[in-house]
Amino acid sequence: MPLRDHFRSPLADRRSWDGFLGQWPAMIVIDLNRKLPHRYLAEPRVHLGSGIEIDVATFEDADAPPADARDDGGGVATAVWTPPKPTLTVATDLPDLDEYEVRVYDTKAARRLVAAVEVVSPANKDRPEHRRAFVAKCAALLQNRVCIAIVDLVTTRTANLYRDLLDLFGQTDPSLAHEPSPLYAVACRWARTGDAWLLETWANSLAIGRPLPVLPLWLAEDLAIPLDLDASYEETCRILRIPEAT
Repeated sequence: MPLRDHFRSPLADRRSWDGFLGQWPAMIVIDLNRKLPHRYLAEPRVHLGSGIEIDVATFEDADAPPADARDDGGGVATAVWTPPKPTLTVATDLPDLDEYEVRVYDTKAARRLVAAVEVVSPANKDRPEHRRAFVAKCAALLQNRVCIAIVDLVTTRTANLYRDLLDLFGQTDPSLAHEPSPLYAVACRWARTGDAWLLETWANSLAIGRPLPVLPLWLAEDLAIPLDLDASYEETCRILRIPEAT
């Protein structure tokens, strides 16, 4: 079934892309859990921005001096140490890393994470620091022997995060053009061959009006299941009543 452009008119005028990206991981989970061996479990995870939970109690005595600087009546108060001025002060923001993903766990190995499907959002591609944060996250997963699939349907940003990931490892993919497509789906994993660890990838360029591919999702060194992106994509479009053409 054809891939739609969820980020431009006319579809973007009638349906929200964030609604689609929020629903798609759930449909991928449903599809995967029908195929996964019993010991494995897929779960969705959607996290928007860099929200940090703060303990409210932290602010209750914000104006009070530290405990070790108070005079409790039994002696002289300890002097408060004054740190030097910072060597750098700049206005900046923490990277807001949107996460639309599916995680697959091995429930018989203390819920060890074995695979992840990362669905790219516009915010993952819009600024250099966001792209670096996304790529660093994928690299960390790979280095922990987690198979990752990256699916990028964002038509309004031209970056190719798969190429950026390979750049981080000092590698290139000969199948990528000089200006690679901003739409792609790729599965990556580290695999052992003898005494060496090799990076293996299965890359596919995507195009509006074309179906999505099936990627291998590796659960173990010698065990993979098909990640049928087109099936879960179409089911998501059906549930959200997203038409084939507008």
